[in-house]
Formats: sequence, C-alpha cells, structure tokens
Amino acid sequence: MRGLSFGGSSTIEFLDVPDPTPGEGEVVLEMKASGMCGSDLKMYKAPRGSLTIARVVMTKPVIAGHEPCGVVAAIGPGVSPRQARIGDRVMVHHYAGCTVCDHCRSGWEQMCDQENPVVYGIGADGGHAPYMKVPARTLVPLPDELSFEAGAAISCGTGTAFQGLKRASLTGDDTIAIFGQGPVGLAGTQLAAAMGARVIALDITKERLDRAKELGAHHVVNPKDEDPVAAIKELTRGKGVRVAMEASASPDARAAALASLAPWGTLLFIAGGTAFSCDNVSTITQRQLTFIGSWTFSKVGQASFARYVADRGIPVDAVFTDRWRLEQGDEAYKKFALQSGGKGVFLM
Repeated sequence: MRGLSFGGSSTIEFLDVPDPTPGEGEVVLEMKASGMCGSDLKMYKAPRGSLTIARVVMTKPVIAGHEPCGVVAAIGPGVSPRQARIGDRVMVHHYAGCTVCDHCRSGWEQMCDQENPVVYGIGADGGHAPYMKVPARTLVPLPDELSFEAGAAISCGTGTAFQGLKRASLTGDDTIAIFGQGPVGLAGTQLAAAMGARVIALDITKERLDRAKELGAHHVVNPKDEDPVAAIKELTRGKGVRVAMEASASPDARAAALASLAPWGTLLFIAGGTAFSCDNVSTITQRQLTFIGSWTFSKVGQASFARYVADRGIPVDAVFTDRWRLEQGDEAYKKFALQSGGKGVFLM
C-alpha cells in the first residue's frame, strides 16, 4: 500500500510499504477518514529529524495522520471479542504506553511515566493510508449515529477542545473568549455554543471568523481591526469573561486572554508553542485567577465525548471544510499550511 508521509521542509512523499498484518494483541483497520491536525504543520514544515512532537523525536519516515477512523478489517491472536470484531466501526486513541503505570491504566497513555509512548502518525505509522495497524487496546468505539468524518474530528482536534472546556468547567451561564479560530479553536467555538455558553471568537483571518459565526459564535473580533481586550470588555459590560481559551499559540493573544478575564476567571491553555509571560504576578493573585493546561484527552474521555456528541446531535464533522483523496496530499497540505480556512480530512 501507499501511505502519505511528511518529507520535511513543506514537502509530501508517499511510502510504499507492505499491507500490515496484525500480530499478538493487534488489529488492522481499513481506514475511512483521517483528519489533518494543526500540529501536523509543525512536522510538515520542519526539516526531517529536527523536531520533537509529543515526546517523540521525528527521525525516520512514517505514515502521517493521528486522527484515524475506520473499520476493523483483521484481528491478530490474543484479541478478545470484547476488544474487537471484524466490521467494528472504531476510532483510535493514538497513543500506546507501557500499559502498567498509573497514567496508562487510567487511559492517559500519552502521559506514560515509564517510557516515551508510541504516537501513531508521528513516531509510528498513522492513518493517512488505506490500512493502519494498532494494538486492540487503543480502539475506541464509534457510535452508529456518527459519520467516519465525525470520528476523525473527535480523535484529536475536536476531542482536545472538548477536554479543555470540561477542565475549565464551562457552563451555559458563562461567556468564553476563544483566541484563535484554527481547527481546535473552531471546535471549541462549536462545542461551547452547544453547551449554551456565550462565545466571543477571535482571529486575524476573516475566513475563520466567518466560519466561527457559522459554528455558533455570538460575537467575532479581529485583533487586527480593534483592541481585543477593549472589545471583550465592551461586550461584557466591563466585567471580562469567566473563561478565556488560548488556541493560537500567539504571545500577543496570550497576553490579551489574560487581560480579558474577569475576577475569578480561568485561562485555558490548549495550544503549545511559544512562551507566556506576565509582568506582574499580582494581576493574577489579586484577581484570583486560575490557569489550566490541557493536552488532548484520555481513551475513556474520547469514548464518552463520542457518546456526548451522538446523544446531542452535534455536527462535529462540520469543522471540515476540505475533503481530499490521499493522492491529493501535496495540494491538501499546501492549502492547510495557509492557515486561512477550516480543517481538512482524507477520505478513503
């Protein structure tokens, strides 16, 4: 089979590899949808071998794609029927750790404290291919009500947004400002609106602000056109917001997010990247602020989120604005790298 790989320095290459065969405790999925994540762009743009993502050093070519969704096509020895059956519709929790430390046993294998975890699509072959081999324990059921595209969205970007909002204890009584309307920020806008919160979406790109409106934003602010903190204060009668979600990795956005908080507010960091600084810690302590860092989600959280989306009929696949075939990979990532639109997905 041929799988899409990052060639380094904004290039795509295709790897010709044998069709995978499941070993002990493993399954092979026939891929149906594989999402393009914003973190892909770090690997896409960097010279090969020069980058560490999720504790994994990118040193060798692997098939990309860590938002996989498909159907169980083959089952290896030692896999019980409770874990997988041929034809099961599944997502993948795209990490595999030691399985025995406290983090792994609670479903947070990406935080494995015994060894660096396997990260599919980064340190091991991912979902941008016709087939994908993973341990059966990484499978997460895809509810029948959801499309494969929805499963791909849930498998990283949209699931990451949901986990962050839950950690910030967002409620329908809150006003939230979401800085950055890339894939994760747009998902946060859609989900926060679905939870009943009032959403102020911020981005410097008109296309993404327009998309945010379509996904439920009540107000949009372009920091290139107006002072974002002043705009948020005006929209909240001078109080500020209870939650500010920082999904842009911009130092300016992070500073504005801090300044936009009401007393007792929560600043949710959901993007990695550049540093954050505060000139006066008293602005944090005397306003009783809370900082939360949130990184993806557990396997249990992924399953419960999928059920949440299915039960409420939230169209999370609407975050995808571009649908591609694998052979269009070069065009797909060139467009995605412009960071002006929504999110892309490969359909098989």
